[in-house]
Amino acid sequence: MRAWWVNEPGPISTRPLVLGHRDTPSPAARELLVEVTVCGVCRTDLHLAEGDLAPQHPHVVPGHEAVGVVIETGADCSRFRPGDRVGVAWLGGTCGKCPYCRRGDENLCSSPVFTGWDRDGGYAEHLTVAEDFAYPVPAPFTDEQAAPLLCSGIIGYRALKRAALPVGGRLGIYGFGSSAHITAQLALKQGASVFVMTRSASARSLALELGAEYAGDAYAEPPVPLDSAILFAPAGNLVPVALRALDRGGTLAIAGIHLTDIPALGYARELFFERQVRSVTANTRADGHEFLTLAARLSLALTTTVYPFDAADKALEDLAADRVTGSAVLRVRPEHDAP
Repeated sequence: MRAWWVNEPGPISTRPLVLGHRDTPSPAARELLVEVTVCGVCRTDLHLAEGDLAPQHPHVVPGHEAVGVVIETGADCSRFRPGDRVGVAWLGGTCGKCPYCRRGDENLCSSPVFTGWDRDGGYAEHLTVAEDFAYPVPAPFTDEQAAPLLCSGIIGYRALKRAALPVGGRLGIYGFGSSAHITAQLALKQGASVFVMTRSASARSLALELGAEYAGDAYAEPPVPLDSAILFAPAGNLVPVALRALDRGGTLAIAGIHLTDIPALGYARELFFERQVRSVTANTRADGHEFLTLAARLSLALTTTVYPFDAADKALEDLAADRVTGSAVLRVRPEHDAP
């Protein structure tokens, strides 16, 4: 099979990804072999390629927003069968035994497995996934629409919960890429007012098209105090900016797996009046199933830019340069070959 892998982490301009051939994997017990049709391109893939996240093993295949068709099942599989359409997301395995797993917080597992970091991901024509960590893809979405839901959507959903947005509240969103444009719709459809701060002019236009009340520069002060905010941009210097924009009792959720250093915070200016900061760490499978059901019910609109499989490195370059509006998606299997 053809696959992209991280050869030597470094700036994306140095082409750290290599396209080549690998043996097609075989599913172990309770695993599925999936023929990948599309795979979303996530900023976490960029962090992996550039070395902000150290690869967990040499020549790892990125990609954790994969949609495809089951072509083989390992022993003891019962949830899926060949021909089923499935989604493969970031959380690829948990121990089920540590204190965090036992109390229902499997996103904090002591020994987690992540797709496209610990195990090879969806920048390949085939991948394997533990059956218990695969998702049925909601019927209303095409493969290309479904791919961003599997990380951008699920993580955005968890970030929205962590932000503790009150009913009908005012939500600030910092950065407006793949995850943010999905999360904004979730908030809007649940009655919130959304205020977007981002450096991309095209992203600001998209935010307004989707119904945001305001869209300004990343460092702009929103026109009203915010009840909650989510930081999607991996820029630590936006943390104090977002905290200053919060009303009394407001909550800032930081959604990314990687963040540059946060400047010193002033207690009176940024934290007093019970403002608080929360991180977001991965997701639980319950988050995934809840979100995918909600996404189908709310008929979320997905804005995607599709790249051919051979252009995975170009997709990451465009992502790094903020040239992607909405979500970038790799078409792994040519469209005319898709089932």
